[in-house]
Formats: sequence, C-alpha cells, structure tokens
Amino acid sequence: MDFFTAMNISASALNVQRVKMNVIASNLANIDSTKSEHGGPYRRKDVVISPYPVKDFGETLNSQMEEGMQGVKVESIVEDQRPFKFKYDPSNPEADEKGNVAMPNISLMEEMVNMMNASRSYEANVTALNSAKNMALRALDIGR
Repeated sequence: MDFFTAMNISASALNVQRVKMNVIASNLANIDSTKSEHGGPYRRKDVVISPYPVKDFGETLNSQMEEGMQGVKVESIVEDQRPFKFKYDPSNPEADEKGNVAMPNISLMEEMVNMMNASRSYEANVTALNSAKNMALRALDIGR
C-alpha cells in the first residue's frame, strides 16, 4: 500500500464521520420537535456505513495495481423505526384526547455516546492521515 492509498482511506473515513456528526447534530436539534414535514414528530436518523466493495484476492491485488478505491462510504441515511415516546402534557396543542404528546424517538444519552464515538473516530483518522503524510515527507528526505 502506498502513501496515497493510506491517505485516501483516511480521507474517506473522515468524510463518513463528518456526515455522521451532522446527522447527530440534526437529531439533537430536533429532540423536542413534535411536528415534521411528514406530519408526526421528528424521527431519529442514522447513518448506514459500508466499505467500498472488496473482491476476491486476485481481483483485489489487480485493482491495487490500478489504484482502486478503498475505504468506507455513506450508504444511506435512514430513519429509526423505534416507536415514539409519549409525554403527558394536556396543555400542549399537539396533545391527543388523553393529554399525551408524541415526542421524537431520540435518546439524549445515545446521541451523546454516538457523538463521542464519531469524534474519536475522526481524531483517529486525522492521526492516521498525519502519520502517512509524515512517512511520505521522511521518504522524500531520504531521497535527497
């Protein structure tokens, strides 16, 4: 694996973690939103991450010679299908006949853990990218 492949892998992971942080921020911003564009409460969103397709060993070896794409990508952003939470608030105009208001299916604790995970993954990929850059610079120094 050359330096540029290592950098491309880290860059793809940085992009995925950036998208993940944006989705988490959107979830946190809508934690109390009882109305969405679909008519109900906001539904939590999640990022589906997948690797770029890996072929069998022979094809992978050949694609490496041709600089095939490696790393990860955002496959899609999906809505969480867990049920909504209900909060008793009869004074709310969104309340049903029993006084319950449907709230988004977002857990603050879960989102904070996901945010810490994405942040640490981002930091790890920045470190890997910097290491590849430093190795390339040292290789250039050896050639002088």
